[in-house]
Parts: sequence; structure tokens; C-alpha cells
Amino acid sequence: MQTFDPRSGSTVERALFNHRRIVLLLCALVTLLLGWQATRLQLNASFEKTIPAHHPYIRNFLGYQKELSGLGNAVRIAVAPRQGTIYDARYLETLRKISDEVFLVPGVDRMRMKSLWTPSTRWVGVTEEGLEGGPVIPDQYDGGPGSLQKLAANVARSGEIGQLVARDATSTVIFVPLLPTDPQGKALDYRALSDRLDAIRAKYEAQGVDIHVTGFAKIMGDLIDGVRAVLAFFAIAVAIAAAMVFWYTRCIRSTLLVVAASLVAVVWQLGLLPTLGYALDPYSILVPFLVFAIGMSHGAQKMNGIMQDIGRGADKLVAARLTFRRLFLAGLTALLADAVGFAVLLVIDIQVIRELAIAASMGVAALIFTNLILLPVLLSYTGVSAKAAARSLRAEAAEAAGADRHPLWAALDRFTRKPWATFAVVAAVALGALGLAVSSQLKIGDLDPGAPELRPDSRYNRDAAFMTASYGASSDVLAVMVKTPDGQCARYDTLKRIDALEWELRQLDGVETTNALPLLSRRVLSGLNEANPKWYEFLPNQEMLNTITAGAPRGLYNETCGLLTVYVYLKDHKADTLARVVTHVEGFARENDTADVQFLLAAGSAGIEAATNIVVRDAWRQMLLLVYAAVVALCFITFRSWRAVVVAVVPLVLTSVLAEALMVVLGIGVKVATLPVIALGVGIGVDYALYILSVTLAQMREGKSLSEAYYRALLFTGKVVMLTGITLAIGVVTWVASPIKFQADMGVLLAFMFLWNMLGALVLLPALGHFLLRPKARSVTVAAPASGAEVLAK
Repeated sequence: MQTFDPRSGSTVERALFNHRRIVLLLCALVTLLLGWQATRLQLNASFEKTIPAHHPYIRNFLGYQKELSGLGNAVRIAVAPRQGTIYDARYLETLRKISDEVFLVPGVDRMRMKSLWTPSTRWVGVTEEGLEGGPVIPDQYDGGPGSLQKLAANVARSGEIGQLVARDATSTVIFVPLLPTDPQGKALDYRALSDRLDAIRAKYEAQGVDIHVTGFAKIMGDLIDGVRAVLAFFAIAVAIAAAMVFWYTRCIRSTLLVVAASLVAVVWQLGLLPTLGYALDPYSILVPFLVFAIGMSHGAQKMNGIMQDIGRGADKLVAARLTFRRLFLAGLTALLADAVGFAVLLVIDIQVIRELAIAASMGVAALIFTNLILLPVLLSYTGVSAKAAARSLRAEAAEAAGADRHPLWAALDRFTRKPWATFAVVAAVALGALGLAVSSQLKIGDLDPGAPELRPDSRYNRDAAFMTASYGASSDVLAVMVKTPDGQCARYDTLKRIDALEWELRQLDGVETTNALPLLSRRVLSGLNEANPKWYEFLPNQEMLNTITAGAPRGLYNETCGLLTVYVYLKDHKADTLARVVTHVEGFARENDTADVQFLLAAGSAGIEAATNIVVRDAWRQMLLLVYAAVVALCFITFRSWRAVVVAVVPLVLTSVLAEALMVVLGIGVKVATLPVIALGVGIGVDYALYILSVTLAQMREGKSLSEAYYRALLFTGKVVMLTGITLAIGVVTWVASPIKFQADMGVLLAFMFLWNMLGALVLLPALGHFLLRPKARSVTVAAPASGAEVLAK
């Protein structure tokens, strides 16, 4: 065995390993600095970041937001007496106290807040003296029977039954619009707001009422509270990964270094976020685990290579350099593919996804330094135990002694031969066809009522179900804005068109009811004629319409009478419901828009979600195409062979198709929370293929057959691919116990993708190689041969 020349290797290798102490010192300083920065990291959410700010619907909403009444980010608080109805003096006093306390919560838009006790809640009625109105809570209210009777009459004439008052009068709602910032100008803290509402709930439920809270802010608050569980599952995944690596190596020092290097990358990522002005939110909380998972995959490969070279008699420094030399290119290509795959998410016009992409890309960039550079340098000092090094070569030594191959590796090697390769490829085609058929049913948006991010039996979803049952419609409101010249919103021709739109929308499945100025005109006209249903008509009387408009609630039109609002109350916010309503309104607008009157979508929680679904739908395929284009380009740069690219990428495509089919089976829609998962899975999955294919091609380049080359790859990198695939799948599958449903769903999807990408690299890759790869394919460029013994011998 020749003496190792420290001047050999690439410039990068020599710079790193000839200055190891400087590398360690720089990494230690960066870790301390970013670790301190990580303590400043905040966990929060933002309503504005979850919406596609540049979509036409959202531009319309933001352009008229100040003129719309509570159609953005809002919370609904239902207060229900445990016995009887709301017409009880004690209940009304409790409601007043709750309303006053909520009014003072930081971040509440107090001018637009509504409850029975706010002056903006008014009634309009027809008396013998004509149209009259006033606040719903009567003047000189004293809680006596007369006041309560008058209150009931005012509620009946207010039009708030089904809105602020339950249909059976067993609860009322406090409607709480929210501002994007608190009084100090800081972004609204959803966790603090949720905690404040929970404190109010606990305080007054002890006084004999039940309180139900719904809205984006409460969902985010509950998700942030669930982060504690996320951290617990992250710790479990780290422990499982460490235990599995130790089981494989039986070497404490190398196991701790692999785990430590991956955790250092997570610390760097978390420290970079506040440094660059970013925060974590409930949707990106899974990114640190993904960074750790990728790090474990690469770190285990480096550790295994060093272990085998030490087992062959190499010095620990030499072993570290040889492993760096063999695997740095494959590792760098895989990490660049990961980073580009994550960066592709930047094309999606939703800020929360873009920040997730940035966070993930920064984590992968950190891994280039921690797992491709820092870990080999550390192992060059510590080495591995002699027993672990000898154990890593057990299969190779047994084969050299004439023993049979290990049954598992021998079974996998059969896929390099025609019968088994043909079977694997045919099975893959069949699975792909089945997956495509099932995935064609994949829906965009939510498939369940309430908040699908949370468990169906969560407090929030029980509250949402109560709202729907008590008020005849969910809190999902889609608002159509009708723009007219100032002062002309009450013109008969305009209101006639709106009246027609309202009638058509009420016929759609999923629409509970509507509300707009023409409907009020019908009701008032009937009221002025002793409630005769024959007068429930929309008459072409402009003076009458002007009179009714003057007394109409301001939420139906703006101060300049240049904007009308059509409220569409939906049964739910499922993808099909939103698509059905939006398609109908768009068709109506094309037929009825004029130079002076435009029907504009969309405001309200459902309108914003409809716009989000459209953006997600358009970005879904574009994102996948860009991810695969990036992976193909990087693989081609690395291997310089279209055949090798096909062998590496086809298993990834199959996994993506099957993952989409699994989403259909599990009832998971494509939305903000789930959109990045397939891209992330592709990025992680390419690691497996690159490590196995790099070694296989290196062996074939030296003249070995595909079978022998693949078998050597299995002994060197394949068994680590299997180890990390199974380990990471076990780690994420524990998430099914999480109180956050979308984390549980992501756990199932990621476990599936880890396992299928592993199987694709171990089974489908050699099968495709049988038909596409040729021995001595010198057009393929790989950095160095796979065997440390061979390198040392040269």
C-alpha cells in the first residue's frame, strides 16, 4: 500500500484538510453566533402572508378593504347561555362584559366590531309613521320584562337573525375584525391574541355561559400552541435516528458526530432566519426536521465511507480525505438539487410559502458546510472504533473468503438481470398508471369543513360546527364587490343585475343565502305593505330605491355610494363549493359588466380562500416541472449522460405520482400547508439515487459489469440508503399522533416518500440500469472510484 500524498486531491480538498483547525474554529464561531441569533427567533403567523397578494381577486379586496365591513381577517365569538334563550337579563349583562373586554384587546378593529351591545347594530322597521330604526338594545334598557320584549322585537327587525343572533335565539355572536398590527405598530401576535381570547373564555364560562371562537387568528393560535408537540416529535425523531445509526455502527463517537453535524445545520438555519428578518410560522415549523433528515442522510454516507476505509487499514485522516474525494461531488449535487427544489417554491405568489422556501434553502446551504465539510474534518480527528470499522466490511470480507453473498444484497442484485429487471419496470409502469388514474381526482383546497389543519374533534372544529348548526350557515362568506360611479350605487339598472345575481347564487349547491341592497329593498317594500308577499318584488321605482338606500346599513354600500357589496353565505369552504360559486360569478360578470358597472371578485374569508386555491392550482404543476427540470439539469451536469439521468429521475417521478394518489386516498387536498411537500420529497429522494448511481457508474467505468458494480454500490452506499430511508420514515410516522392534523398528514406523506424513494433507488434504479447503462461508459464523468482500498492501492 503506497504512502498517501497530502498534496493529492482537488484544491478544495487540500484547502480544507490541510487547514483543519481553521475550519473547525470558523465553524465553531459561526455556530456560536447563529446559536445566539436563534434565541431571537419568533414564532408567529400573518394573515396577509397566507394570501396571494398579487392575484386579481386579492388586489380587488385590498383596493377596497377600507370600504368593506369586516370581510378580511376576523374572529367570531359565540356566547350561549347554558339554559334558556338570550332574552335573559343575567345573560345580557355577561354578554356586555365580554363585548367590552374584547373591545379592549390589542389588534381589534374597534370601529367595525359588532355585537348586540355595539351602537352599529341597528334595526329598521315599518310603523304607522313610516320607516323607523335605532340601536337593537333599546333606549333606557333596564333588564326588565318590558325591555327584553322590546329587544326581541328589535332583533326580529334587525336582519341579524342568522348573523349576530342564532336562529333559535340560544346564542349571539361578537364579530371582531382584526387589524394587521397592534397599537405599537408591531405585527399582530396571534399566539398572544389566542391566549387572551382563551383567558376571556375561561373567565366567563365559569359564570354560566358557553363560548365558541372561530376565525383565522384562532386557528393560528391553536397551531402555534401545538408547536410544543412538534418539538416533542422532533426530539423523538432525533432519538430514533441516533439509535438506528448506533445500531448500525456500534460506535458512539461517530453516531454522536453525525447527529451533531445535522443539528448544527438546524442551528445555523434557525439563526439565519432572525438575522435576515424572518420568523417561523406554523407552516414552516416542519422545515428544521427536513434539514435534519437530509443531514442525517448525507452524514451517514460520510461516516460509512470513513469507517470502511479505516477498516481497510487507512489512517483516519486519509480515510476522511478519501471519503470526501469520492462522495463530495455526489453530495454537493444532491444538496444543490435539494436547494433548487426548495427555491422553486419562490415562484408561488404566497408569502408564507416563499418564506418556507427561503428557510429550507438556507438549511440546505448550511448542510453543505456542516455535513460535507465539517463532519469529515471532525471524523479525521476522532476516527471510529476498530470494531465498528471491521464490522462495516463484514459482508465484503465474507465474500472475499468465499462465503455466499448476504441474502438481502443478493436479492437486490437480481434486479440488474433481465427477468427481474423486466418485472420491476413493468410493475413500475403499472403502479404509475394506477397512480395517475387515482391522482387525477386530487382536489385543490380544503376537503373538510372547519379547519382541516386541526383534528376533527379539536376545540376549534367543534366550535365551527356549533356556528354552522346555530346560524344556518358557516362563517365562510364570499363577497362580490360591485363598482359603480360615485353616487350611483342605487340605480335601478344596477340593482336589477345584482338582484338577478343573488337569485342565481341562491340556487347553487353550497350557498345558504345571500344579502345585498336589492334583497333589502324587497323586504322593505313588502313591510310597507303590511308584509303582503305580493309586494315582495323589485319595482322600477328610483325614488323608492333612493329612500331605502338612504336608510340601509352601511355594510351594503360605501359612503360615496360607489361600491355595493353582495354577501354570499356558504355552507362550507370546500374546494368544490368555492369553485362552483366563483365560476358562476365570473360568468355572470362577463355577461353583465358595463363601462359603469363592474362585478369584482372577491372579498370575505371564502373569497380570499378561492383566490388562494386558484394560485395553488396554477402553481402545482408548474412547481413540479421546475423541480424536475432542476434535478435533471444537475444530474446531467454531474453524470454527463442522458441514460444516467433517466435512471436517477424515473424513480422520483413514480414516487411523486404515488404520493399524489395517496393524498387522494387520505382525503388531503393541495393547499398552502401541503403544496411544498411533494417538492420537498423530490429534493430529499434524489439523494438516495445519486449516492448509489455515483458508485455504480464509477465501478462500471473501470470495466465491471452492472451486477458487480451495483453490488459494490450496495455494500458501500446502498446499505446506508436503506438505513436512512427506514430511520427517517420511522421518525416521521410518529407524527400521526400529533394534535395538529396537517403535521400528522405530512408525517404519513413524508414517511411514504422516504420509503418509496429508497425502494426506487434500490430496486427500480438497477432495473432501469439493465436496459440503459453500459459497462465502460466513459462518457460518464465521476470524481473517483468507489473503493477506498482501490484508491489506496494506486
